[in-house]
Amino acid sequence: MLSHHQIAAATRIGMLTREPDTAAACDQALRELSRALPLDAATLLTIDPLTRTHVQVAGIGYTAEISRALAAEFVTTPWYRNVVGQELPPSISEDIEDPEQPGPRFRQGWFYAERVRPAGFRDGVTGALRHRDRLVGLVHLSTESADAYDGEARRLLASVIPALAALADPVARAADVHRLSEHGAASLVTAGKAIDLPGRDRVRALQDEEFQGLIRVFAGTGGRRLRLLWPAGGAWYRVTLHRHRPDAGLAADTVLVHETPTEMPYGLSARELEVLTRAATGQTNQAIAQALYLSPRTVHSHIEHLLRKTGAASRAEATALAVRDGLLRPDQIHLAFFVER
Repeated sequence: MLSHHQIAAATRIGMLTREPDTAAACDQALRELSRALPLDAATLLTIDPLTRTHVQVAGIGYTAEISRALAAEFVTTPWYRNVVGQELPPSISEDIEDPEQPGPRFRQGWFYAERVRPAGFRDGVTGALRHRDRLVGLVHLSTESADAYDGEARRLLASVIPALAALADPVARAADVHRLSEHGAASLVTAGKAIDLPGRDRVRALQDEEFQGLIRVFAGTGGRRLRLLWPAGGAWYRVTLHRHRPDAGLAADTVLVHETPTEMPYGLSARELEVLTRAATGQTNQAIAQALYLSPRTVHSHIEHLLRKTGAASRAEATALAVRDGLLRPDQIHLAFFVER
């Protein structure tokens, strides 16, 4: 029977899924586990969404060598397949001969002989972390005591695995972290590759090489956010780029892109939006005309039209409106003017 102390620890682990600092929450989750279960070492692993390799996001007690082995070598063993195939986390102490499951036991394998036993551990338990029907990582616990992880201990670990999986999943909480609306497509972009978010469509603008270039430049600015308008597939979209904080399994330059369909605000034309964007950088009509291969008179006409459409009393008021509401279609050169720090 679970003690009040163990139930309290499990509850605190569940509450950690609300914490905005995922890395700190993962560390705290393992400390809470150490109060609820016998352990001398523990590691929480996530699966890198790009390379599909296991990466440690929090650890207690393991040497660097053991941590690397658990992340890289353990997944090559038959025991890993056993872990992934069970809902109740299996333990070394429960790994006994079973006529219905023939084959070598974990204690008879090379990983136990070369990695686990030399480190002084006599019992261990491993759970597969699944979140929203996806395998997202592993949790390992080890202890120097024999027969420490009985059925009750394994059930307790199983009860907190959903919370551990939510913490270890590098993509599932991205939308929550940036408080995105429930509507619209969203993707994480890192190392030039897009990662789909559960329950979200992939951002359509990512099909545009020019837009991909904007993301790379934005990531390099170190800015926090950029709002803009972008055409894709014959339609216009409001797009927001968010600098995603370094997180479990994701690089420091990861960008979260959120996209929602929109009509062109104020009935602006695509050309008027380009002119407004360049005016917001402080360019003169002459400079805008040269950049867009237009005559100064044509630029002047576009300025007059967009002032009338937006209801702005002056060019300065119109550009302030553009920056405030993200009525922008910046190029890579002028993007830095509009990045929120």
